[in-house]
This record gives sequence, structure tokens and C-alpha cells, in this order.
Amino acid sequence: QDEMLRQVVTRCSRTALQAPQRRGMAGGPYPANLGVKKNKYIEEWNGRREITEKSFRASGKTIPWILFLGVIFPYSVYAVTRSELEKTGGRRYKDMC
Repeated sequence: QDEMLRQVVTRCSRTALQAPQRRGMAGGPYPANLGVKKNKYIEEWNGRREITEKSFRASGKTIPWILFLGVIFPYSVYAVTRSELEKTGGRRYKDMC
């Protein structure tokens, strides 16, 4: 037990003494002084993406799309897949019945 305790203390002290790593732009391998410039359009899109739930407005144009993408399209994929499994007699369909 003493040996294990000594290993843990040594490992913890070793990581505490290490200098923190400096991260470049976007956390990638390129240093900040490489001359990489931020694209203002990408940054704006990134900011809007983070607050989508605050800026979203349901209107007459968006409600049909929400219904289509949230209900009609998934159900149609399910219906086509199920009919295909019924026709071919797939192994998974037999397991369901």
C-alpha cells in the first residue's frame, strides 16, 4: 500500500509541476503568430448558431417545414422501409413478428 500511495503522490505532483500547454487559434496545431485571420462571416455564423433557440421564430413559412421534417419525412422513411422488409421477408422483419 505504501508503494501505491507513493506512486499516486509522485504522479499527481509531476502533473502539477508541468507548465500548462499553450493553445493556438481554435486549439489546433498552428500557433497564433502564424498569421491566421478570423473570417468575420464564419464568426457571425458561429455566434448565431449558438443562440438559435433565442432567434428562432415560428411563422407561416416555417411551420410546414417543421411538420414535414419532423413528422412526414421520418414516417415516410419508416413506411418505405417496412414495406420493403415485408416484400423481401427480411430477417429483422421476421424477428419483429
